[in-house]
Amino acid sequence: MSSTTGQIIRCKAAVAWEAGKPLVIEEVDVAPPQAMEVRLKILFTSLCHTDVYFWEAKGQTPLFPRIFGHEAGGIVESVGEGVTDLKPGDHVLPVFTGECKECRHCKSEESNMCDLLRINTDRGVMLNDGKSRFSINGQPIYHFVGTSTFSEYTVIHVGCVAKINPAAPLDKVCILSCGISTGLGATLNVAKPKKGSSVAIFGLGAVGLAAAEGARIAGAARIIGVDRNPKRFNEAKKFGVTEFVNPKDHDKPVHEVIAEMTGGGVDRSVECTGSVIAMNSAFECVHDGWGVAVLVGVPNKDDVFTTHPINILSERTLKGTFFGNYKPRSDLPSVVEKYMNKELELEKFITHEVSFSEINKAFEYMLQGDGIRCIIRMDA
Repeated sequence: MSSTTGQIIRCKAAVAWEAGKPLVIEEVDVAPPQAMEVRLKILFTSLCHTDVYFWEAKGQTPLFPRIFGHEAGGIVESVGEGVTDLKPGDHVLPVFTGECKECRHCKSEESNMCDLLRINTDRGVMLNDGKSRFSINGQPIYHFVGTSTFSEYTVIHVGCVAKINPAAPLDKVCILSCGISTGLGATLNVAKPKKGSSVAIFGLGAVGLAAAEGARIAGAARIIGVDRNPKRFNEAKKFGVTEFVNPKDHDKPVHEVIAEMTGGGVDRSVECTGSVIAMNSAFECVHDGWGVAVLVGVPNKDDVFTTHPINILSERTLKGTFFGNYKPRSDLPSVVEKYMNKELELEKFITHEVSFSEINKAFEYMLQGDGIRCIIRMDA
């Protein structure tokens, strides 16, 4: 048992007091975990575009003050009542979505969309009692997607915590909590390209590069990267991308360009932008008879995807995915093992590292498009 078990812990956290304003390092009180909750000591965290999107509060209901952060690695400090599969000292990855292991989705081999713990970006409190575990001088500070890893300590529902190999370096595997696993799983678990096949990746941000990494691991012979930013092309070669298409360089639809390049279309495509134009292109660029397109990017709420029914009748398949179809508690440990066995390369995703006191620099890097993932060291 930890010496702090059952006690309030006072620690440092990066608090967002207003939309778009720099985070402020504050002393916060973190309450003990309640039933089916665990309190974690966060050692490393990373900045994902989703954090930036909700910090900017563009297009959604603002909820402040708030502690953001959802890609991280840490150690269990204490556990609440009813928690049996985690104990203090366990090395873990917190995840923005969960696995209760009791609902129909969790019991299904075909789904990872837990009824109880599915992502909820509007909820800023814990499920157990509808209250926050963070406070400053008695003022509650809201949680973010059930994780809030921009804090030295955080409280999370046990279903959103994956126990991993304690030998895994947390400063590397922490990036598996969100975007990298999403892209990787979209290819390996959903698109499932065969060895020697062709794959088109739409969008070469972090998720798209992870999708390309999945195609490389699967043994795809041709990996075509599609992006409107030519600066991304050189970096993408590190992830197995063999050819590049910039839609702005052509006077015809990009799906026609890809069809011409590949003799009728690619075997698989993965869309990682959230643009419905890219979604259409990703679907229509796969080969008839066997082509599979997988949608990963999240569109704007009013967007509508349209395609002619003949594209489906000609035996193209359209699929969607959430978190790469990984069940967080059941599957993430095996993804970590892919890294430990040198099947998966994570270092090339990490472009910057800053101390916790410099966390706003990570936001600057993201907003400038400078790099993929910035690791934030909580002890520095």
